Amino acid sequence: MYVMAVSTVSDQDGFWNGLKRAHAKLPEGAAWKVAVASKDGAKAVNIISHDSIDGVRDFFEAHAGAHATTEFFEADAPNAVGLPR
Repeated sequence: MYVMAVSTVSDQDGFWNGLKRAHAKLPEGAAWKVAVASKDGAKAVNIISHDSIDGVRDFFEAHAGAHATTEFFEADAPNAVGLPR
């Protein structure tokens, strides 16, 4: 499944530095598909494929949770446009 992590970022440097470290430590079977921020850096959307939302939430929060408030959703992959496979 694809999990969308939609974040309101409070500390841009801490958030993105945490995610850069996290990228090197992805859980087995996970793949980071998209990481993008709004131009002002206040919002971010990450899409990670993994077998559970909880697995992505635990991993993501451990690395960037102190620097943003993030909501996690299963993406509607069959209806997505341009979602990397």
